[in-house]
Amino acid sequence: MSVSADTSPAPAAVITEPLPDLQLQLLIQLLDEDPRSSLPLTLTHPGGLLHGDVIGHEQWKAEWSRSLRQVEGEGANLLAEFPETVDQGVRELHGQEQDARTARLPRWIHLRDVTLLGGAMSAVSLPLWRGRLSDVSGWALGRPQ
Repeated sequence: MSVSADTSPAPAAVITEPLPDLQLQLLIQLLDEDPRSSLPLTLTHPGGLLHGDVIGHEQWKAEWSRSLRQVEGEGANLLAEFPETVDQGVRELHGQEQDARTARLPRWIHLRDVTLLGGAMSAVSLPLWRGRLSDVSGWALGRPQ
């Protein structure tokens, strides 16, 4: 009886995940350049229809912090700094590599004055919303009339 050993390399694992819309990524990247800019947008995503003003990451962090500073208590102050703390940790983790990484296209979208419409539930209003761009299946300029 002969036993043969298969010496061919094992196939590489392939990880697949939905790709964000390149045009939407570039639009968000453009909005990130001016912290005062925003744009009304309507999105479709797994939770339903969502509309609000798209804002940049830095503006989202500032508004997150401002909204939590209005809440009393030590926990609110700690949470007010949370997005900046996360960003600082990422910068420290990547060290000098961060300069090259800043050119990377955004993977998250941030909205202000949001209305979420999903299925049979009534509309939900939110002051701020953050979502993964790869979950956005469609988008349009403006808000529904």
